[in-house]
Amino acid sequence: MAIHLTKESKVLVQGMTGGEGMKHTRRMLAAGTNVVGGVNPRKAGRTVDFDDRAVPVFGSVADGIQATGADVTVVFVPPAHAKAAVVEAADAGIGLAVVITEGIPVHDSVAFITYARQKGTRVVGPNCPGLITPGQSNAGIIPADITKPGRIGLVSKSGTLTYQLMYELRDIGFSTCVGIGGDPVVGTTHIDCLAAFQEDPDTDLVVLIGEIGGDAEERAAAYIGEHVTKPVVAYIAGFTAPEGRTMGHAGAIVSGSSGTAQAKKDALEAVGVRVGGTPTETARHVLAVLEAGR
Repeated sequence: MAIHLTKESKVLVQGMTGGEGMKHTRRMLAAGTNVVGGVNPRKAGRTVDFDDRAVPVFGSVADGIQATGADVTVVFVPPAHAKAAVVEAADAGIGLAVVITEGIPVHDSVAFITYARQKGTRVVGPNCPGLITPGQSNAGIIPADITKPGRIGLVSKSGTLTYQLMYELRDIGFSTCVGIGGDPVVGTTHIDCLAAFQEDPDTDLVVLIGEIGGDAEERAAAYIGEHVTKPVVAYIAGFTAPEGRTMGHAGAIVSGSSGTAQAKKDALEAVGVRVGGTPTETARHVLAVLEAGR
């Protein structure tokens, strides 16, 4: 089991023929991802060779779905075209759209996330590293060789901290790791992932990575208190951020005491979540909780 992405997922790549799309499609294939096609209306009908795999290029997401049965798309298109790409994917009936692109105007993100929800398409991102179910599938830019399959679920605002915790806990392994992105508006939230991990029989513990700004972690804490019975361990980035200065992701904006690392830590600890002061300490908390549960 896993959440949102499995070995059965059939993946399209919008923007596959661009530089970033080519590089990461090759990495996704190497990780075992079933990439069934790329999308570029100007190169429809061609194939792209990735080592021992020839991947067809379709003129639209709808054509790709019709030909392959794809249910996931990974979006590597420039910011100005991201909204149109996600709308196209949602109109075609894709189940999951993973939007890697950063620098998308917030009003565009609001528009395409709202539209995708209306169409029944889950958006992960934008400005995110994607998600990986180790040993099964990798949709995005997360390195596939830094961990192994296991029973920890991970949901994170930060790409870099996603990788670090995956590496710190590589001997234990992960069910699924989801980088939701740090923009002010994202399609999949901490709460969405907590709910999915709670229902996943092969996830025993959840690691939640947050950062200063907004109230997503406080809302996640409230949800954990009411709905999550599995242990949760957290790390909040930004304890050393200077007061009154906007830092990090576009979403990392602190207003008064709201959105501070301390406020988030307090809210999480109030519902029984262990919060690490560093990524390494967070990993030690995970090991301690797992050991105590044996």
